[in-house]
Amino acid sequence: MKTLLVAEYREGKLRAEYTQLIAFARELQAEAAMFLVGNSTDLPKFDGTLYLAEAAKHGEYSPAVHKQLLLDVIAREQPQQVVFLHSSYGWDLAPRVAVALKAAQVSEVIGVDGGLPVVPVCNAKLRRTIKPTTATTVLTLQAGAFGLDDEPTGTPTVVAVDTDATGKVQCTGYEAAKIEGVDLTKAAIIVSAGRGVGKPENVAMVQALAKALGGEYGASRPVVDAGWVEHSRQVGTTGNTVTPRLYVACGISGAIQHLAGMKKSDFIVAINTDRDAPIGEVANVLVVADLKQFLPVLTEKLQNR
Repeated sequence: MKTLLVAEYREGKLRAEYTQLIAFARELQAEAAMFLVGNSTDLPKFDGTLYLAEAAKHGEYSPAVHKQLLLDVIAREQPQQVVFLHSSYGWDLAPRVAVALKAAQVSEVIGVDGGLPVVPVCNAKLRRTIKPTTATTVLTLQAGAFGLDDEPTGTPTVVAVDTDATGKVQCTGYEAAKIEGVDLTKAAIIVSAGRGVGKPENVAMVQALAKALGGEYGASRPVVDAGWVEHSRQVGTTGNTVTPRLYVACGISGAIQHLAGMKKSDFIVAINTDRDAPIGEVANVLVVADLKQFLPVLTEKLQNR
């Protein structure tokens, strides 16, 4: 299977997430080439063909221009899959390319099963394997779903690409989201509440443990969506991506979107009644217990140190 990986360039730098594209291709055991609108002085470590268009001419993002550049490369490579990151760039460009190719698009891919993309369904509680029927499929990869076990290596064979296409829309810059309330990205210790806390009153136990540890409290998306905790404390792909020294997950099953936001923590403790919960795959310590019984005891021990 031939796969074309679409890397990204933002604010004058190659985005490091290109390694997730390589990891996906490896898992698929696909023959891969890569496309980038970027700079020849900042190239991905990749053993393969890199189709490179200069951002200085074509902009870091111009929908019509980047689409045409990519369509020209697709016509040359004839890949069975065109793979984007599930990012603002991918969200906008992938469907444009899919429509132009009359190709199926599969978004938020989190795995591969028998060479077919796997996506989350039912609020990430279940997974579905998709079998596209078009000759080419356009994919976006869920952030953090694929990763390399080692540092990428290699030097690409660069093929310059160009176009005279123009567009009416062009990216002129980036604006960081305003952070309201606590900034979890700067916290050294985070204790997060998941759906397993049961009811909003039990979030207080998570808050008490966070205070006893000298940290901040966070939450998974279901807890935030239920209105139990404010959005500024959400951890995951639609909230904060955090890297604390200690992360304590309380009643969090471990949906891929949540794991992507916290799995790079230095040390992870998970407290869950289900010993087979996905969170156990990334946890350094898994405590199989009822958090409503365990958290008050642990908090008291810490307070009486």
